[in-house]
Amino acid sequence: MDRQPVLKGDRLVLRPLRADDWDALFAVASDREIWAGHPAHDRWQEPVFRRFFAEAMASGGALAVVDKQSGALIGSGRYGQPDGDEIEIGWTFLARAYWGRGCNAEMKRLMLAHALVHFARVTFMVGANNVISRKAMGHIGGLLTDRAFERELCGVIVPHVLFEITRESFANGPLAD
Repeated sequence: MDRQPVLKGDRLVLRPLRADDWDALFAVASDREIWAGHPAHDRWQEPVFRRFFAEAMASGGALAVVDKQSGALIGSGRYGQPDGDEIEIGWTFLARAYWGRGCNAEMKRLMLAHALVHFARVTFMVGANNVISRKAMGHIGGLLTDRAFERELCGVIVPHVLFEITRESFANGPLAD
């Protein structure tokens, strides 16, 4: 599977993240409110985001999210490394001006449609206490699994839960806006 495709929707274009996207993406990510409920709540700080950006570039699966109408870079997302018959989608964020407008659902719909051609299941690792992301998973049809993990973020161990969308569940209904 090409983990850095160009995917086009009604309002968004997802394309491979490039090194020259740094300034525009950090301008979005420096809004500390984006990260307020996120386990990595310090990601708005330049040194922390610089590490996140470097990891994204090195991952081979990072995508820039572009507003089709304005051409503005408004966020990013990433495909993880394949694991058997599943792949993770994560590391996603959008500028707050695009929250509640169906952009997250469109971004995930594009990424899911691409991934589910190649994999039976897509997983999403979400901080157990990240209310916004858990709510967003419900909106796009993510099903909470019994799989749980712990990751160190911001110097503390943070519990995470795993949501999934299968090829069948994706085919059975559109993602909500």
